[in-house]
Amino acid sequence: MIAVFLALVIRTFLFEPFNIPSGSMKPTLLVGDYLFVSKPAYGYSRYSFPFGLAPLEGRVWNKEPQRGDVIVFKLPSNPRVDYIKRLVGLPGETVQVRNGRLYINGELIPREAIGIKEGTPPEDEGTPMYHYIETLPGGATHDIFEESDSGPLDNTQVYTVPEGHYFMMGDNRDNS
Repeated sequence: MIAVFLALVIRTFLFEPFNIPSGSMKPTLLVGDYLFVSKPAYGYSRYSFPFGLAPLEGRVWNKEPQRGDVIVFKLPSNPRVDYIKRLVGLPGETVQVRNGRLYINGELIPREAIGIKEGTPPEDEGTPMYHYIETLPGGATHDIFEESDSGPLDNTQVYTVPEGHYFMMGDNRDNS
């Protein structure tokens, strides 16, 4: 009984295991990868507790997420599904994709071509994937995959990130 209680406390407040179900974060995280998420990384809120029962307002031991962090989160519209994406846009910034290229505050985000890789099952089997290293403002770098720069999501409107919110993107840009 003590072991079960201890396991619940650790999973709720310290670390939680996750399995990567899709290729939206390729090449950083692959389908079937397992990882442990640090629960106190950004502090605690009432949503950190089972069923949101804690009488907290705001966050305790708050630490702001940093651009480039890979974060597991839930959408308010669908709290049963966990998403894992990279933080690219901060509160008050503008984010846009033009011709497959990421712009933050109107500035083109640099990326360096690494090569072309054959897509891997299950999502992109046989599809050539262009491999880049992208450098976000502040210097965080990470690998991304693109099928092309002319897909249906490769030209978006300018989006202003509301205060208290963040803009997240998968590293597999055409499959995220």
